[in-house]
Amino acid sequence: MKLKKILGILSCAILAAALVAGCSNDKKAEAPKESAKKIVVGLDDNFRPMGFRDEKNEIVGFDVDMAKEAAKRLGYNVEFKSIDWSSKEAELKSGRVDVLWNGLDITEKRKENMLFSDPYMENRQIIFVKKGTTDIMDEKTLAGKIVGTQSGGTTEEYVDANEDLKKSFKEFKKYSDYVAAFMDLENGRLDAIVGDEIVGRSYMSKNEGKIEAIDVAVGPISNFGIGFAKNNQALRDEVQKVLNDMKADGTSAKISKEWFGKDMILK
Repeated sequence: MKLKKILGILSCAILAAALVAGCSNDKKAEAPKESAKKIVVGLDDNFRPMGFRDEKNEIVGFDVDMAKEAAKRLGYNVEFKSIDWSSKEAELKSGRVDVLWNGLDITEKRKENMLFSDPYMENRQIIFVKKGTTDIMDEKTLAGKIVGTQSGGTTEEYVDANEDLKKSFKEFKKYSDYVAAFMDLENGRLDAIVGDEIVGRSYMSKNEGKIEAIDVAVGPISNFGIGFAKNNQALRDEVQKVLNDMKADGTSAKISKEWFGKDMILK
């Protein structure tokens, strides 16, 4: 009898231990995995070909592909957030976005409010006119004209800083995006647009025969860079390292060729 009792007690103990172990394993299996880190990219979703919405309303573009590849290598999820480009510094400073990655020109004024990556592409501001226009050849011949540009862009900064140039215009109109500006140019509500060469030429390729480019730079030639909050040096350095790797292994050149037909990455 004693032996049976002892065996019974041992069996119960073994069963209880098995049940505890089973519960413990179940808890471990059900425990949520640590969520991946996320980087929020702020952009103007009308800035073709750097970042824009396609016919399926999905955000695509050269900078979008670059950001996706960089985030993948960093092990981050990436979210693209459309913002008011004229309020980009506030979006970055508030933490609503982690980076500005959308054909952002590096300027001394912007350096006061954000950190930048190394330059990755050259950009000029040039003049765009309606096809057949013959009296606009350069910056000086914009005098007496209605001139448009995108609000918050490099052209706006350049013109606002050159009072004589601004006063020479009949009117200086600022638009929320270049698409609206080009539509006004086509419809005769503008005489000229001064803006990013890459963006303007992309628009021209989609609207052949309507717009012409005056191949003369207005203001200094600038470079595109990625903007980070002043207090986010760590993220800036992480992203820069990955960009360096992408340039070295040819990934950046490949993405550039897909969007521009050639390697436009600064060496």
